[in-house]
Amino acid sequence: MITWHCQPFNELSTHKLYDLLRLRCDVFVVEQNCPFPELDGLDTLPSTQHLFALQDNQLVAYARLLAEGDSYSGYSSIGRVVVAPQSRKDKMGHTLMSHAIKDATTLWPTSPIKIGAQSHLENFYKSHGFITVSSPYMEDGIEHYIMTREPEVTR
Repeated sequence: MITWHCQPFNELSTHKLYDLLRLRCDVFVVEQNCPFPELDGLDTLPSTQHLFALQDNQLVAYARLLAEGDSYSGYSSIGRVVVAPQSRKDKMGHTLMSHAIKDATTLWPTSPIKIGAQSHLENFYKSHGFITVSSPYMEDGIEHYIMTREPEVTR
């Protein structure tokens, strides 16, 4: 069974924080061979939420939710989207993004969402309602696009 959690930094146990940071470093720094400042100061902001999934008490997916203005002026953001290698075959990325969008929309209902997406994942994010709003750009040696998703209008 998979359980989902969305917590601010100060509610994470030291062990859970270690697991989250280890997964992020294992994938973004080691697997993608991309040395960059993984710890950027945004994890500890009071408004930041850490969304993660546990299966049999093992971390299988994670995303960081940032409030409007914390990363992009006028936008909330979803970043550090990562699925543990053993869970990728299960389409966990789509489930993670669905939860991330739902939680970001619940937390900041009027805020559009902006992300910096690796270019090879552009169609993945498009399938979740994001549109590409920039030309490709390089970040930490990997091609990216800026993508946005508008809040859904309720009638």
